[in-house]
Amino acid sequence: MTTPASARPFVPDTTDLTQLAEAARGCQGCELFRDATQTVFGAGGAGARMMLIGEQPGDAEDRAGEPFIGPAGRLLDEVLTEAGIDRSTAYVTNAVKHFRWKSTDTGRRRIHQSPTRGQITACSPWLVAELAAVDPRVVVALGASAGKALFGASFTISAHRGSPLTWPPESGPFAADLAPRRALATIHPSAVLRARDAHEREAARDGLVADLRQAAGLME
Repeated sequence: MTTPASARPFVPDTTDLTQLAEAARGCQGCELFRDATQTVFGAGGAGARMMLIGEQPGDAEDRAGEPFIGPAGRLLDEVLTEAGIDRSTAYVTNAVKHFRWKSTDTGRRRIHQSPTRGQITACSPWLVAELAAVDPRVVVALGASAGKALFGASFTISAHRGSPLTWPPESGPFAADLAPRRALATIHPSAVLRARDAHEREAARDGLVADLRQAAGLME
């Protein structure tokens, strides 16, 4: 019987973010490490009151080794500011720490591919460790993949977006996290960038800001 892919053997027993980030550089918990430039671990400090979780690093993040620094990251900075949240006081990370991509016919561009359920599950020990190390008051899932990573495969943004959620969930890898917190799910900033026209983009952006304001209120 084949052992399921998992990052668990690579995750040290520590709540020190520096040690976790160093260990994550050598993670081979699933096949994504083979084609990625490097591991992209979370950024921010222990004790951050809010933890924002996206799907996976993009092309810019994969090359630089930092989360949310590409177009979606710049938009996240803007909407966080509009929502009254200082990004420097938050912790940002992704459900999956390696960039999953495919090349174009010319091989000049790397096109984002969403991680599979197996890859999200394999990477979850890193997210468990980050949550334990940061101990945020509010957990924000940015997009469907992050929502499923936190709340299970049946979770949908459309059903739960913008509504305060109880944390931790009753089952799954985070159920052992006994510290009561709140959580909220919203769209990923990249969804705003993919909008078909200016009107749709403005509406998506306004909705994201409203959701983040709601998340900020949960910290009070």
